[in-house]
Amino acid sequence: MHAKDILIDAYSRIQEEVHAAVEGLSPDVLNARPSDDANSVSWLVWHLTRVQDDHVADAAGLEQVWLAQDWEKRFGLDLPRRDTGYGHSSAKVAKVRVDSGDLLTEYYDAVHEQTLEFLRGLTAKDFERIVDERWDPAVTLGVRLVSVLSDDLQHVGQAAYVRGLVQRA
Repeated sequence: MHAKDILIDAYSRIQEEVHAAVEGLSPDVLNARPSDDANSVSWLVWHLTRVQDDHVADAAGLEQVWLAQDWEKRFGLDLPRRDTGYGHSSAKVAKVRVDSGDLLTEYYDAVHEQTLEFLRGLTAKDFERIVDERWDPAVTLGVRLVSVLSDDLQHVGQAAYVRGLVQRA
């Protein structure tokens, strides 16, 4: 098994978990925050998708799905167009609201497809390519892809947890 095949499997698990975290939720539950400083399911899924979209597109030399497929307009958020949610204040978290879980899962699915297309074309040597020199040591493609994977899995787990909290409240 090649590293790309392991990553394809891992990113596909994120997709499954995103759908499970959002499926069947009303807008009230999607946008609910267990406390004033907590994140909603909507924000968590939007954020993890934006990070994957941003980081993978950058590493692949592609346009973000968010911009190329007009997801920015479909979401209609009062945020800067390239915002990924990194470092959001409570007030900015509150701006990420959706009317349907379908919007979140459809955007994730579009990002997932672009991610898989990129992963399928990789060779073992590609994972060694430096994609970010702002760090010491510089970040390789392999490290970036695992970093996004880790971040996404944490956030989708948080979304599932918030879903449970809100539904039981």
